[in-house]
Amino acid sequence: MNCIVEMLNITKRFPGIIANDNISIQLKKGEIHALLGENGAGKSTLMSILFGLYQPDEGVIKKDGIEVEINNPNDANRLGIGMVHQHFKLVQNFTVLENIILGVETVKNSFLHMSEARKKVLTLSQTYNLKIDPDSLVSDITVGMQQRVEILKTLYRENEILIFDEPTAVLTPDEIVELMGIMKRLIQEGKSILFITHKLAEIKEIADRCTVIRKGKYIGTVNVEDVTKEDMSELMVGYKVNFEIEKAPATPADIVLDVKGLTVKSKKGKNRVNDVSFQVRAGEIVCIAGIDGNGQEELIYALTGIIPSTSLEFKLLGNEISKKTIKQRNEIGMAHIPADRHKHGLVLEYNIAKNMVIKNFGDKKFQKMGFIKFDHMYNHADELIEKFDIRASNGSHTDARSMSGGNQQKVIVAREISEDTALLIAVQPTRGLDVGAIEYIHKQIISQRDKGKAILLVSLELDEVLGLSDRILVIYEGEIVADLNAQETDNKELGMFMAGAKKGGAHEE
Repeated sequence: MNCIVEMLNITKRFPGIIANDNISIQLKKGEIHALLGENGAGKSTLMSILFGLYQPDEGVIKKDGIEVEINNPNDANRLGIGMVHQHFKLVQNFTVLENIILGVETVKNSFLHMSEARKKVLTLSQTYNLKIDPDSLVSDITVGMQQRVEILKTLYRENEILIFDEPTAVLTPDEIVELMGIMKRLIQEGKSILFITHKLAEIKEIADRCTVIRKGKYIGTVNVEDVTKEDMSELMVGYKVNFEIEKAPATPADIVLDVKGLTVKSKKGKNRVNDVSFQVRAGEIVCIAGIDGNGQEELIYALTGIIPSTSLEFKLLGNEISKKTIKQRNEIGMAHIPADRHKHGLVLEYNIAKNMVIKNFGDKKFQKMGFIKFDHMYNHADELIEKFDIRASNGSHTDARSMSGGNQQKVIVAREISEDTALLIAVQPTRGLDVGAIEYIHKQIISQRDKGKAILLVSLELDEVLGLSDRILVIYEGEIVADLNAQETDNKELGMFMAGAKKGGAHEE
């Protein structure tokens, strides 16, 4: 076997957990090798060892058959190993160009020379169809564009081995197709790729081989063309997963959320959401579907109180809430699973227990006379950790920052679903979750609907949109262009509405 990288018998321990337990993986030159496992299975830890962010407690790493030591990312880069991280490692107030060359700048006579770097970056962006504006601040560009910057960082350093850690978790469907094309191009150029993902369809689309790990242990390596998605999912979670979303027909009741004439303006004064009106009733799941960047982010920010908006009428349970604070909206009956779990979902320096009660620590259940009942707080967190299968090395005392992205997502979902609210706004609720966790979260959302909650879902996954929704509101350029019965539409029709090629779908009561 012509292997460019071998990780042999790797073991990595953290307090209270063995993240990697005697795992071996071999990357052939010129292949795309997928690494598949549940949230918290140890995938990112294993790749972080290869990139020098962690040191293994046992085991060896070989490059081109020769044993090497990788003590830090600089060692990895010298060996031609680059990594595109799940949570991007970018300096927000630096430009795109400054981020790409950071650490490998060209300096002559103590002066920074940018012209050669700019020329090389623009050539790379053109060669790999990674269009960027080198002078834009990272803080001003989309997450899809930030990922392009991360990829260009590895190409600028001329890495021959590229690690992609959950690269499609934050991308739109169109951006995912684009990324797949880029990865195939990289292989044609002689690169080799390790690809961490939960998405089985992507593995079937692009990977040559797949190594599966479960709860830190090596399960096996398979040729992708020889196995089905069902085979891989069973290897990953240890049981057969039902890919069909099963639910009874909805029985909508009273109006919970009533929005009329909602408008949100950008900083430049342009309408990002334009005169939007809709209702969500108790006992139904209404999904806002659209290509990313068509105003759904601003719409949700306005509904939840993150940004200001104008509206003729904006009511939750009959209460006008357009001028209410986020806390007041929560108290009236709103729960929110946000799109950005780090920015709006968690306090990363807090442990799980604190994050679980951060919205309601003033309740009598968790405080008395201004003092927090820590035993109640930790018991509450322990119950949710068990119920939602949250993998945490130190239980409810685990800091949120130290957890995998998927388990961070589970903390937010557990907190928001467990609250007794009338409205649940769920934005990309299964982003970064494995198939087993997705199946569980879908069942939880349907259960909330069946208990009489109103669910407003935002998703970029068309299978999730069609399978989970009762009604679909398609948003295009800031306007609702269709109101569809989810049982009476399909991918093709939905795609036409999302692309603006068709307008005027109506929902029949």
